[in-house]
Amino acid sequence: MLKMVDIEYIRKKHFIEGWSIRKISRNLNVARQTVRKALQSSDIPKYNLSQNKPCPVMDPYKNIIREWLEFDKTQPPKQRHTARRIFNRLCEEFDFTGSESSVRRFIQLERNTTKEVFVPLTADWGEQAQVDWGRAKVYINDRLTEVCLFCLRLKASLVPFVWASPTEKLEAFLEGHRLAFEWLGGVPETIVYDNPKTAVTKILKGPYRVEHTMLSSLRAHYLFDSEFCTPSRANQKGTVENLVKYVRRNAMVPLPRVNSLEELNQKLISWCEKQRQTNAKNWELERLELRPLPASPFRCCKTNVVKANSLLLFQFERNYYSVPMDCGHKRLRVEAFVDKLEVYDSNKLVAVHNRSYKRGEKVMELEHYLPVIARKPRAAKNALVVRKLPEVYQKLRVMLCKRSPEGYREYAKILLLNMEYNFKDVLTAVEDSLKSGYIGLEHIRQLLISKGLRIKHTVKGVATNTLPNLDIPVDSPSKFNYLIGGATT
Repeated sequence: MLKMVDIEYIRKKHFIEGWSIRKISRNLNVARQTVRKALQSSDIPKYNLSQNKPCPVMDPYKNIIREWLEFDKTQPPKQRHTARRIFNRLCEEFDFTGSESSVRRFIQLERNTTKEVFVPLTADWGEQAQVDWGRAKVYINDRLTEVCLFCLRLKASLVPFVWASPTEKLEAFLEGHRLAFEWLGGVPETIVYDNPKTAVTKILKGPYRVEHTMLSSLRAHYLFDSEFCTPSRANQKGTVENLVKYVRRNAMVPLPRVNSLEELNQKLISWCEKQRQTNAKNWELERLELRPLPASPFRCCKTNVVKANSLLLFQFERNYYSVPMDCGHKRLRVEAFVDKLEVYDSNKLVAVHNRSYKRGEKVMELEHYLPVIARKPRAAKNALVVRKLPEVYQKLRVMLCKRSPEGYREYAKILLLNMEYNFKDVLTAVEDSLKSGYIGLEHIRQLLISKGLRIKHTVKGVATNTLPNLDIPVDSPSKFNYLIGGATT
């Protein structure tokens, strides 16, 4: 092959000095065909392989490898052949004598020829947002905890919204949308999803889906449309896929240390606000095209029907929650939010509990069991709801029961003070009573009365005000002069 300096020499001799092709060939000792090629092009010489070089060791196995690679396309992504696994199978099943490096080179060439190509996507201002879930680990109260990250990103301006949730359940999916729309101050025209079970109950042919009823309700409330990616084609919502990775690498490194999930979300909102300010110009254009928010927010909860048992407990997702005495043995409606449970008897709200995501936990309110304890005072000694009270109550119980075999009766009466006064006030009075060394119902009640604390509400069978409302006239003191022999009036 001629070098570039040879081509330069040939072209100058021919075009400038007028040498013939034969003279150049004779002087340089190269073929006339080679001279003609040099005269046709001044480009740097390239080696063009007309046909693949034979590989007697690999050639008999190439079709086998191609079949395995093709079959891999139908298998789970994390359980497909690696180059080393293919090499080992060739050795074990076909007595392959070649090297692993030759197998790797062939597989790399095959995969490069079958790689998928894509089309860049865009959207108009306010036209589209994309939603996805991600996961990250944080320290909450010095305990390593995995949280779920609801991620929404506007396609045109790339403004992100990220919210940390303890779960990816339906109510969290709905809550994430509500919070995102309120933070953005508007609603995009269309939201793109993959195919989460919280949104899609059945995948039909093409773009058609059977959507979850609550997603339809959410769309009807905020008036946006939904689109779904082709299954296993997350690249169709690559804008939010990149956000999930970006927020983990930037907002969650190093691992945040917070006291609560609310504190973590405050940090995430601050991070999102910085991202919005970075894209301030594009954000202003997008903000003007968002649809307005409705007058009231969406109620982000799912409804379940439960039945309370004889222990005044109902089961919800492997945990138990208490209800008032009047609700025992009844069927109740539970509205499950991300952070709380609202319990209804028909249309009456009867209880509100903080939601637990543990297993086998009993979430109980003392107030629900006080009417039962009033009838069965001995239960106060070993009641689970009482044993869950602060340590001062346990000390009081032990001291009263040691002082008298029927100390549980006085202990039950002290517990019943929570029907008249706020729990924190009674707790403070019990603590003061223990510190003073004078324990007993009357002393604790006197502490509550002396502090001028107001009674919480009217208790059945107990008068909150035992004094009648009497109108006593106030007369002039001069009238008392008559009694001491002074002037008469």
